[in-house]
Amino acid sequence: MKEYDLISIGTGSAMSIVEAVIRENPQMKVAVIDKDEPGGICLTRGCIPSKILLYSAELVRAIENTGKFGVDVEIKKIHFEKVMERMRNLINKDIDMIRQGLAYSKKVDYYPTAAEFIKPYTMKAGDETIKSKMIFLCTGSKPAVPPIKGLEKVRYLTSDTVLKMKHLPESMAIVGGGYIGAEYGHFFSAMGSKVTMLGRNPRFLPEEEPEISALAEKELGKYITILTNHAVREVEETSGSKKRLTAVDRENGEEVEVTADAVLIASGRVPNTGILHPERAGIKTDERGWIVVNEYLETSQPNVWAFGDANGKYPFKHVANYEAKIVYYNAVLKEKVKIDYHAIPHAVFTYPEVASVGLSEKEAIEKYGEDRVLIGVQRYQDTAKGEAIDAKDYFAKVIVNRDNLKILGAHIIGPYASVLIQEIVNLMYTPEQSAEPIINGMHIHPALSEVVERAFRSLMIPQQYHHLMEHHYELSLE
Repeated sequence: MKEYDLISIGTGSAMSIVEAVIRENPQMKVAVIDKDEPGGICLTRGCIPSKILLYSAELVRAIENTGKFGVDVEIKKIHFEKVMERMRNLINKDIDMIRQGLAYSKKVDYYPTAAEFIKPYTMKAGDETIKSKMIFLCTGSKPAVPPIKGLEKVRYLTSDTVLKMKHLPESMAIVGGGYIGAEYGHFFSAMGSKVTMLGRNPRFLPEEEPEISALAEKELGKYITILTNHAVREVEETSGSKKRLTAVDRENGEEVEVTADAVLIASGRVPNTGILHPERAGIKTDERGWIVVNEYLETSQPNVWAFGDANGKYPFKHVANYEAKIVYYNAVLKEKVKIDYHAIPHAVFTYPEVASVGLSEKEAIEKYGEDRVLIGVQRYQDTAKGEAIDAKDYFAKVIVNRDNLKILGAHIIGPYASVLIQEIVNLMYTPEQSAEPIINGMHIHPALSEVVERAFRSLMIPQQYHHLMEHHYELSLE
């Protein structure tokens, strides 16, 4: 049996702690275990490869819309194979670099194999039995596959396997109306596929504000068919290797059939802790299988820590990086630092782009009361830069505490939403979390940052906001 000072399972965000430990304590014996390609989900089959693909989709949509600006451009051909090859070459370069660094490191024992607990603080890694009093569980997650009749009998794609595609299907059915489906729906439609998306939820992008969901569905719906509130009941192969999906409208019970050349299951993520057998180590999981952690990210077994997708909190790389920092403080430096999730930003890189941070309007009113909440809104098209780029209907929504202008949340839909929201995110990490620096700060004119500035300068009570959105912008808040 080999004994280590630290065992880290996963080569994503956990590696930042491993590198710090090695740098500051070179005498420590460290083991790193990962059954998958090194680099973590974000690099190998998540946010990085998908965003590389989506940039090509952005270019397609931008070129298609140049005519209204007096520029006549024609797309002669989209080389899907080159788009996919470029993505794989870029990520494989980074994966190989990480693999080489681990394989030839004199400071780390690298186990490119599956790990499973035998008992507390002891596990099998391939043929080796290893032990440590400090363990990091950064095990990621895997695609959720819903129990659809006949699905196991047909060839289908997930967000993992879609990256291996070499040929563009003429048509694609996407099961799932969340952010994974929205992003890949945008990508494949821009590449030339006829895309139909089927989501169980009554709303497209159900985690976003209702009015943002409505506008996102309207805009992306210009390029793909979006069926919300539809549950897929059965999938079967038809002649010519096509797939026929039978879905039921959950409101009226009517059946709808969709036929496509390819099926992408985009129903979210689930834990992959099963192979780890955490129960053998006295590590508790919740009813879904996510590893339970306390406010310091420590599991039920002392000095065993879980972060990233493994704890099921927020499935974003930037959150995993933040959690890794908290684990480093608590596990390595022996400080007592609590996790703080008050301002977790995220973006959906679909068409149009969506970004959010903090509380929704409903959450803010539930927490502070409707009389203590103010909402600001600004349309892109009502700024000089927004008019210049013809960004119609897109908007920023901000939510503050009426008493002190503390920023409670922000939600943006439109070009560069993920960039525009960062000004707000940064202020939410200051002691006051006040909107005053945005309201009083000088913003470049004409620039899209004025969308954010003017949203905070247009604060109103929720009823006024609802009237504005429903009667002037014709967007539903239901």
